Amino acid sequence: MKILVLNCGSSSLKFQLIETSPEQIAANQDRLVARGEVERIGSGDARITCDVAGHKAETARPIAGFQDAIREALEAMKAAEGASVRLEEIEAVGHRVVHGGERFHQSVRMDEAVVREIESLSDLAPLHNPHNLKGYEAARELLPAAVHVAVFDTAFHQTLPPRAYLYGLPYVCYTRDKIRRYGFHGISHRYVSRHFAQLHAAKPEAFKLITCHLGNGCSVCAIDRGKSVDTSMGFTPLEGLVMGTRSGDLDPGAVFHLAKRDTMDMQRVDAMLNERSGLLGISGVSNDMRDLLGAREQGNPLARLAIEVFCYRVAKYIGAYFVVLGGADAIIFTGGIGENAAAIRAQICASLGALGVRLDSQKNEQPASVAREISSEAAATRLWVIPTNEELLIARDSLRCILKIPHP
Repeated sequence: MKILVLNCGSSSLKFQLIETSPEQIAANQDRLVARGEVERIGSGDARITCDVAGHKAETARPIAGFQDAIREALEAMKAAEGASVRLEEIEAVGHRVVHGGERFHQSVRMDEAVVREIESLSDLAPLHNPHNLKGYEAARELLPAAVHVAVFDTAFHQTLPPRAYLYGLPYVCYTRDKIRRYGFHGISHRYVSRHFAQLHAAKPEAFKLITCHLGNGCSVCAIDRGKSVDTSMGFTPLEGLVMGTRSGDLDPGAVFHLAKRDTMDMQRVDAMLNERSGLLGISGVSNDMRDLLGAREQGNPLARLAIEVFCYRVAKYIGAYFVVLGGADAIIFTGGIGENAAAIRAQICASLGALGVRLDSQKNEQPASVAREISSEAAATRLWVIPTNEELLIARDSLRCILKIPHP
């Protein structure tokens, strides 16, 4: 079955066309047919990139909205050199939806009732859910015969116990206002934990894992025998680790203090915490770890400090989740930084010796695009790097929804 996976942001669309089946999933042989991105939606110079079987194409033209963007994506796949993409073969569309609240514990086929539920959660994710739904409405118009499936970033974390998801607020803030830890990056955490089990020819229930999704957005997850039991992101994706432009954990009193300043109203404080903090805010250089590593090599003290704060916070969460789990079989790194920044992995692991962590420096330094172990033979807690593939998990979940196969 060919499944189109859509990830709609505020002004961008990422897409992949994946061929999968129960047999291909079991053999880990799903086939990527095409992939691409539409950037700067709503502008006069939007950019469309598409890669079909290694044949890459790039164009620029005005794109008004998501319907135009998805239409351009479909046309780009169909027109690509050497393409064998026929739009009538697309039987399903998998939509990444950021927030499923407490309503959605797993991926679901989209109908009017599901759409209404997602709309009702938009106040919890005003920067994400409305755009996700715009993508759905546009795709439904363009591919009316396809089955549409919603795959939620929060669903994996619905197994958190109350002691992990409740804040120290009056209980009515939870029952009335739904303020609790929801967690995000659930699609990525679920994918790498399942892939780890598959690599070991075992079920997810066999392992206790700490998964670290480190990119521009970052989170750590404690996974106890296949279930998320704690995660660093909270009511919003702002909580937890220091990230590219997000502050991570912060004393709420600091927000009130900033809001009292004559030049800082709440809207500006919110923008600062989400867009001008984190690695960018501390370093004043960049939110990109590659730039910071280069600046550190050039002797920039604030770049060095930003990296130290970042690595310290990751190591601290790993240590906390080691206690939550009562030990861990493995720590897994994923995401753009987690997969590619050997120096950052080494700096994080340097302070984890008490947890039985022993990094093999040679393995860690070897570049690779496949899952691999980077711990030494003497390590009691194994270290792995597993490239995430959220689009593949969305395609697989879409297939399972259509065929009514239970989600693992």
